[in-house]
Parts: sequence; C-alpha cells; structure tokens
Amino acid sequence: MTKRNTQQRRHAIVALVQERGEVSVDELTRSFATSEVTIRKDLALLETGGLLLRRYGGAVSLPAEMVNTGDPLKVSQRKLAIARAAAERIRDHNRIIIDSGTTTSAMIPLLGHKRGLIVMTNSLNVAGALRELENEPTLLMTGGTWDPHSESFQGQVAEQVLRSYDFDQLFIGADGIDLARGTTTFNELVGLSRVMAEVAREVVVMVVSDKIGRRIPNLELPWERIQTLVTDDALSPEAQASIQAKGVTLICAPSQNLMQTDSVRR
Repeated sequence: MTKRNTQQRRHAIVALVQERGEVSVDELTRSFATSEVTIRKDLALLETGGLLLRRYGGAVSLPAEMVNTGDPLKVSQRKLAIARAAAERIRDHNRIIIDSGTTTSAMIPLLGHKRGLIVMTNSLNVAGALRELENEPTLLMTGGTWDPHSESFQGQVAEQVLRSYDFDQLFIGADGIDLARGTTTFNELVGLSRVMAEVAREVVVMVVSDKIGRRIPNLELPWERIQTLVTDDALSPEAQASIQAKGVTLICAPSQNLMQTDSVRR
C-alpha cells in the first residue's frame, strides 16, 4: 500500500471515530482489509495528532472533559490551523527540530511536499510519522534516556547529540505560557528543550490559546529564547499585546473556516 493510501485510510478512521464515538481494531482490520499491526500503528499516530484516544481493543473520540469547548473536532481543527501556519515557515532543505507533543505532531502530515528536509526529533511517534511522508526527510534521532512522562528521549546523551549540529528552526509546544516568564511545563526535565533552543536560529512555539496565561511552576524557555509564537485566533487582544511587547513574532492562525476548506479539498 502506498503512503498516499495510508493517509487516506487514516482520514477514514478519524471520520469513523467521530461518527460512531468508538471503533474496534477488529472492525477496522476488516473494513480496510489490513493487519492488526497496521491498524494499531494508525491509531497510535492519530492519537499523537490529538485526533482520537486509544482504548483497549480500539479507539474512542475525545471525551468532553478533555476539551474546554466540549467539541473535540474543534480542538483538532485549532491545532491543525496552528500546524499549517507553522509549516508555512519551513522552506525546502531546512534543518529543523520537532519536539514531542500533539500540536507539533499535527504539523508532520503537512510536510509531505517539502523537499530536502533534515529533521531531528526526540520522539519515536514523530519519527514514525515522518517516515510515512511522500517525500521522506533525512531523519536524525537524539537518543538518550526514555522519559515516560513526555514520551520522549531526554538526558545528557540527547543534549550532546544536539550540540553536534546546528538548525534553522525548532518547533516546540508547551504545557502553558506564562505571559511574564515564557513557556512552562509540568515536566521537571527541561534541559533538552533549552539545548534545542540554543542550537536553533528560530524557536517557534506552537500552542493553543487556552494555554496562554496558564502559570505552571517549571519554566522551560524564557521569552528571550523565543522568536515566534503560533497560536489560534481565539487569543485575547490583551494577551496579544503582551506577547508582542516581548519582541516575539505572533501568528494567530484562523481556524473558523478550516473544516469547510478541508471538506472542499477532499
């Protein structure tokens, strides 16, 4: 099966989950005439993209308690809008870092038309998704110590590998944005994120507007390390002014008509 057919199958899986609320691996295996291994890989990548949740034996749509709006499709559309705005900043042959996370992962399917990319990541899920692209980039892995909390590699080995390279851009998410300090995280392992920022000429933070203003104790990246912040168009004017006052390029990606546009394209 070609990579294009793989992408079509995954679009169809998302549509089924949104329509029915729950699907089983057995059902998907029969529907798409493929193996359980393939379906489980699909579900893992779709979960990484924030499009569904895996459950024993299958997958379910995102529950309301995980979505402030009560509309899981709307959240995924907001992340896709952010991903598209971020992907537009990537030129052919760029050397980039993609950190682990659902918002950064949503950008990966949009890189299929980019040529000559070199991509470093600390995430197995990101690496797997990159390998599915039509124009598969040169893939670099940090290695290091596996952190189950962030589902990514961390530690001194990963930091040493990163320092052996230089990159055009870093694409990174955040658990929160403290308007006074910078990006914040629940994870105490922030060393690798800071090294990523050190070795990249442009640091692009990708985050939904709900997280902006959220204060979390652990500071990840101070504002002086951030060049660009990409969010959705629900950000308040006050927050916009505060971020721009830090000298950061702010991009508020419109998501209102995104679903209609996608429907026309399909």
